[in-house]
Amino acid sequence: MLHSRKLLYINEIARCGSIRKASERMNVASSAINRQILALEEELGAQIFERLPRGLRLTAVGELCIEHVREVLKDYEKLQARIRNLKTPQMGKVSIVTTIGLAAGPLPHLMGKFFAQYPRIRVLLRGDGGITTSMPVVSGEVDLGLGFNIPALPGIRSLAHFDVPLGAVFSPEHPLASKSEVSLADLVEEKLVLALPGTSLRDAINLALSPLTVTVEPLLETNSTEMIRTLLRQGPFVSILNPLDVLIDCRNGDLVYRPLSDAHIRPQPMKLLARARATLDAATSIFVEFLIAELVEMIREVSAGSVGQPV
Repeated sequence: MLHSRKLLYINEIARCGSIRKASERMNVASSAINRQILALEEELGAQIFERLPRGLRLTAVGELCIEHVREVLKDYEKLQARIRNLKTPQMGKVSIVTTIGLAAGPLPHLMGKFFAQYPRIRVLLRGDGGITTSMPVVSGEVDLGLGFNIPALPGIRSLAHFDVPLGAVFSPEHPLASKSEVSLADLVEEKLVLALPGTSLRDAINLALSPLTVTVEPLLETNSTEMIRTLLRQGPFVSILNPLDVLIDCRNGDLVYRPLSDAHIRPQPMKLLARARATLDAATSIFVEFLIAELVEMIREVSAGSVGQPV
């Protein structure tokens, strides 16, 4: 052990609320735990626990101690994981939060490729919304975050940055599919289905639409990218989307993507994030390297122009 067992005792007592329960859970004599706690309190010159008739409660000093204790124990768990990874390469667990659109769009395809190469690495992937993508990264709930329009924040660092163009998406049978690119003026009279107001995608769409002199009124607004994709496949609807969300549909011939010709439209910035001071373990480093390489190829494909047939 690279740290004192006193840390484990303090942590367990704080969880259980009594020395007796902690001793039962840890299979250590109550007297031994009590001696260690008393010795530490004497060393600190202050009580860690307040002795109550029905158990123990952290004092103000104890609250400071438990914060430190849990940080040390968490770092020790990370050290153990890194040592295991050295002994058994390509094994471990990665956690990532991303937008709902990316989780439903290109990431299932990428996950399939990743697991084919690294079957012993487990991934915990959760879908989130817009600007909240960075919050679980800052708090340490997840290792990585992948999202759009994320501002620079204290406590996070950018591992990669991508510029993703916006474009028009519709079925291959739609009349606009014959064009290699379309303008916003082409879309205003169409049956539009758009991302819900307040989402990062809709913010980018609204900025693109702002120079128009006509009011754009979509038939449907939703935060479900899957619903938009389903409607586009079914009928004469049109949407403005991040092409990564529909790239697999376009490759399969179910949808087509056409870039927007309007000069004022700017791409959406997409970032891959990690905690500023966190060291990536072997499994997470492997995942990051794989994800960046795959996203670079996808961005190159959609930035080249039209995706999907016919043109």
